[in-house]
Amino acid sequence: MSGTDAGRGGPGLRGEVLSVSVGAARAVQTDKRWVSTGIWKAPVGGRVAVRGVNLEGDDQADRTVHGGPDKAVYAYASEDIAWWEARLGRPLGPAPFGENLTTRGLDLSTARLGDRWRVGTTLLEVCQTRVPCFKLGLRMSDPRMVKAFADAGRPGAYLRILEEGDVGAGDAVDVVWRPDHEVTTALMSEALLHDHDLLPRLLEAPALPAMFREWIASREG
Repeated sequence: MSGTDAGRGGPGLRGEVLSVSVGAARAVQTDKRWVSTGIWKAPVGGRVAVRGVNLEGDDQADRTVHGGPDKAVYAYASEDIAWWEARLGRPLGPAPFGENLTTRGLDLSTARLGDRWRVGTTLLEVCQTRVPCFKLGLRMSDPRMVKAFADAGRPGAYLRILEEGDVGAGDAVDVVWRPDHEVTTALMSEALLHDHDLLPRLLEAPALPAMFREWIASREG
């Protein structure tokens, strides 16, 4: 299905990709053990292929909880990075949240599950929020960052790949289709992390990954 085949096509929302970042998994030492993580990513120049469940050159250490078709691409807004830098009182550098696409001009907290983005020659679909794990604390050199991120309501957006292609810094991000519901990444984050009474609302989003749909149904049953 193309981005304008159904729903409210062409809503006029447009942003920009400031950088495209990838990274291989690496071993990082904690207080107790070594762990493998792909959260350290760095910007790359030129066009980057987007295919399968990844960007070319990108990897995740544990595909049971990271990566895969419903977490193929992670986007985080430069506006949210600036908010964090002001709050933390320090620069965070490139791709500080392990994002693949650092964007400008879109409020990713209000991105709806099912929003479709035309970026470069790809078509991507917002499909879930980010639930932070301890590796974000490693990346930020502060274990308290996991809770702070969970409480901030600025989760960014995970996207699945609907049409393979390539992306690059400077590409427009055109929101070419929006679903007729109000299930946003911020709402999903709130439901999963703070207010489980909101969980049934997530079922309004057809793009919600099956694992969440089945988990919510099991709770309701």
